[in-house]
Amino acid sequence: MNHRGRFGVAGAALALALGSAACAPSTQSANSIPAADAGVQAAPSAGPAPAPKVELAISEASFVCIRDMTPVRGFFVASLTGNLDATLAVANSATGGVYPVGSVVQLVPGEAMVKREPGFSAVTKDWEFFELDATPAGTKIRVRGTTEAVNRFGGNCLSCHIKADPAFDLICEQTHGCDPIPITPVMSRAIQKTDPRCPPTELTAEEAEAMKALAAFMRPPAN
Repeated sequence: MNHRGRFGVAGAALALALGSAACAPSTQSANSIPAADAGVQAAPSAGPAPAPKVELAISEASFVCIRDMTPVRGFFVASLTGNLDATLAVANSATGGVYPVGSVVQLVPGEAMVKREPGFSAVTKDWEFFELDATPAGTKIRVRGTTEAVNRFGGNCLSCHIKADPAFDLICEQTHGCDPIPITPVMSRAIQKTDPRCPPTELTAEEAEAMKALAAFMRPPAN
């Protein structure tokens, strides 16, 4: 997750037609409609059927090599529903916006945010937070939820992201109002490059030094 944001089936309306004086002889006046029919009114047409609630399927397979995602100013985004263009439109907007359902936002391999269905959680603006273990064999979800996830620096994810400017849908970056975290852009690049799910890539000397510095304040994963 970054510390610095589609469904519906509409039913057809059913029109009900009622018989009236149209079936009467042409010599019958409007005032001579049979009393039995005089008080009959057309029933209102049915409105669109409510859209069924579709729950987003999220599993350990939903989280892949971070460098296979799409980079945006140092963090990465993806879409679990295939709507990457909509996710990027919000991520690249200077004025913010609401991320579409299925958006994934990650700064480092061990943390992620996923935008859930409307109504999932008012307090997190429908984001779900994930604490992940990334290994060469894949991803394990260690913790998931709204208030449960804690990052590798010992901070609760929601307590950090809730301070973001409301226009940016809980996404922090460095200028959105969140408290600073003890990780520099060089450190984040180093962590991204060492994602064990990705093909190996060489660190620069600066990134290698940053990895050594990270060890001083990163908490070990809980058992």
